Amino acid sequence: MTGAGAAGAPGDRVATLLAEAAGRLAANDQGGERSDAELLLAHVLGVGRTTILAHPEAPVGADAAAAFRALIVRRAAGEPVAYLRGVREFHGLAIACDPRALVPRPETELLVEHALAHLRARLAAAPRPPGTPPLRVVDIGTGTGAIAIAVADGLRRRGALAEVAVVAVDRSPDALALATENVVAHGLADAISLRPGDLLATEPPLPVPLDLVCANLPYVATGDLRPAPDATAWEPRLALDGGPDGLDAVRRLIAALPAQLGPAGRALLEIGADQGPAALAAAAALAPGLTARTHADLAGRTRLLDLAGPGA
Repeated sequence: MTGAGAAGAPGDRVATLLAEAAGRLAANDQGGERSDAELLLAHVLGVGRTTILAHPEAPVGADAAAAFRALIVRRAAGEPVAYLRGVREFHGLAIACDPRALVPRPETELLVEHALAHLRARLAAAPRPPGTPPLRVVDIGTGTGAIAIAVADGLRRRGALAEVAVVAVDRSPDALALATENVVAHGLADAISLRPGDLLATEPPLPVPLDLVCANLPYVATGDLRPAPDATAWEPRLALDGGPDGLDAVRRLIAALPAQLGPAGRALLEIGADQGPAALAAAAALAPGLTARTHADLAGRTRLLDLAGPGA
């Protein structure tokens, strides 16, 4: 497991490099120091993390050790591990990541699970003879494309992808370019249409009525945004800053839903753990014809605002 280049210094072994890196990262008090170091060393060596853990005494070549230490310097400055590796695992998929878009979070997988459950229920609710229009799904603020890709991949695994038309929308040209790369890499270019747009206003316009709207919009309150070395300081502010209370974009989307969501449609919006009451109040005020509820993750923290049409 020496990696590229000549043999390293006598101390350049997996265990010593990891201990050195974890110590350096701990000084910044970011958490996850050991796991970050393991992921980055595995990335440099081109092996899996389990291989790193299984061979702590393996020597590491000088070039690989130098590359690893350079990544640790960047990580200590706050740069996200996903940007350093160029990839983040999401819902069992490898999603390419770089500073053009927000890093996909594990908590967003809850939105994907609810989306797939809703689509499975809709598809199973009644016979779908040939010529039945596909269900219309839109992912707003797609970023890397992670949600749209995970939903489409989940349907593909169940042989149901042909029954759904997925559109991924973002107002950032850079994010759309990255999402396109990910869509192509996962073999979904024929299944996911990517469009520029601000929420539900896209070019070309979205087909209506919509059957499912997924959205991970910026929902961090402006005052809660953190400077480096916090990892979020490296991510696009456009994807994080949700205004004074974090719900500016969420409210705008809620207000736009009644005109475009079908009677049996659903909208799943990721929100912050403390935003449930405010999000429900916004739904009651801006979309009184929709039924609103929230969903919590396994830790009991609110994660989703769920808006349903009268026939859902």
